[in-house]
Formats: sequence, C-alpha cells, structure tokens
Amino acid sequence: MTEAIQSNLIVDTTTNDQVFRKVFRRLIFFLFMLLVVSFVDRVNIAFAALTMNKDLGLSAAAFGASVTVFYVAYTLFEIPSNLMLAKVGARLWIARIMITWGLASAATMVVTGMWSLYGIRALVGAAEAGFFPGILLYLTYWFPCTWRARANALFIMGIPAAIAVASTISGFILQMDGFLGLAGWRWLFLIEGLPAVILGVICLFYLVDGPANGRCRR
Repeated sequence: MTEAIQSNLIVDTTTNDQVFRKVFRRLIFFLFMLLVVSFVDRVNIAFAALTMNKDLGLSAAAFGASVTVFYVAYTLFEIPSNLMLAKVGARLWIARIMITWGLASAATMVVTGMWSLYGIRALVGAAEAGFFPGILLYLTYWFPCTWRARANALFIMGIPAAIAVASTISGFILQMDGFLGLAGWRWLFLIEGLPAVILGVICLFYLVDGPANGRCRR
C-alpha cells in the first residue's frame, strides 16, 4: 500500500508540473509584455522632456512637479484599484487599467502648458494605479509557492527590458519631429500610448479571472 501511495504522489506531482508549465507558457510572456508597455509609458515623459519642456516653456521645477503629480495619484488610487480587482475580477480590471492608462498617456500629446500637463499626468497615474501589484496578486491565483518565485522573477524582468526598449524606440520616434505638423514628443506619447489600449482589449479575450473560470489552452 505504501508503494501505491508513493506511486500516486509521483503521478500527481508530474501532472501538476505539466499543468503549471502549461499555465506558465500561456501567462508569463503575455504579462511580461504588459509590464514592458507599462514602464515604457511611465518613463517616456523623461525622453519627451528633451524637447517638450522648451515647447511648453516648462522649468526644471515644473517638469519635476509633473512627475510628482503622477506618483501622488498613483499612490492614492493603488489600494482602491486592488480592491476593485478583487471585486470585479482580474480579467476585466486589468483590461480597464490598460485601456484607460493607454488613452490617458496618449492624450499627453495634446497638453499646452504646465497645468494641462499636471492634469493629464495625474490622470495617467490614477489610471495605471494597481497594475503592478494587481498582476502579482493575479499570479498567486495560478501558481503555488514552488512556482511563484520563478513566475514573479520572469515577470519583473520586464522592467529592465522596458527601459532598454524605451530608450531605443523613443529616440526613433522623437526624430519624427515636424511630421504632419506635430512635434516629435507629441508623436512619442501617441505612439507609445496606443499599445496599452490594444493589449487591454486583448486582455478581455485572453485572460481569465482564475483557474476556476476557465482553462489555459495550448
């Protein structure tokens, strides 16, 4: 009987590993892309500042305040956002975050001065709030402790990847200065904001709230 129990445990462990590998392949790369887009949108204002500050007549202090406004709004809405994720479901709420922050980030292209920049950056911070901890919470729905460290580590690798991507892509976009009469920094916000909206729509069809709500397909 002992041998039978040990055999069953081996089979169960093997089966579980296969299931988690399948979930891992389906979720982690997609969530990794979401994080890359998130941090590209978060840091693109630093690249835009190379020409935006001059066009809008912003001082260094005024530009620094716009960064502060973003994080203040992000902090204020962090906990409410995560409470809503638990209430309405991860699929819908992560999609909402992606779509609204993408639209808000793209809308930064229309700012005309210091106060409109502050308003838009506050909106971007409020819209994006809850994304990072929400994804970490979402991973706990799918992976036990033995798999979660690996999942979290690969997901978080999106941060340095985003910085590398942002520096390269932003440089190319800024060279579009004057195209169709728009400044390069305005193109930067528009082009780098749209991927979040597209991925947000994809979230509605690709993600499920948890293991109880559906299967991970191959």
